[in-house]
Amino acid sequence: MGGFFSKLKERLTVSDTPAATMDEGKGQDYVELDSGSGTDDRRRVTVRPFVIEEFEHIKPILDALREGATVALINIKPLKDKDLVELKRAINKLKNTCDAIDGDIAGFGEDWIAAVPSFAKIHRTQKKKAMGAEPQAEMSKVTEYS
Repeated sequence: MGGFFSKLKERLTVSDTPAATMDEGKGQDYVELDSGSGTDDRRRVTVRPFVIEEFEHIKPILDALREGATVALINIKPLKDKDLVELKRAINKLKNTCDAIDGDIAGFGEDWIAAVPSFAKIHRTQKKKAMGAEPQAEMSKVTEYS
């Protein structure tokens, strides 16, 4: 690791030699830094679709959210068509988990929910009433679960 910093210092140090000075018409000198061949997977974000057909299908979603690098796009239509009580139970469980990890959750349309970890926030559009009252969330596109 010390070799990397010494090479960086050599490249960033300005010397009085003609090679390190600016040549007219050629622009400024610059330093290219090697980003390294290894990538840090912990900084990668995965957007992953899920489908809830049964209440038990939320476990992989909860696990992915707790890991902290997954944005979950959840299709709730199969469970909504099957059992509204189980759907409400599943959504409450998802909301509690999002609250615990400082994440965010919102519904999009009738059949989709987005759940994100703490580093992300779901944008909610605001719509003003005709007479200039306070803005409200556009409920046809974004549904707040509480």
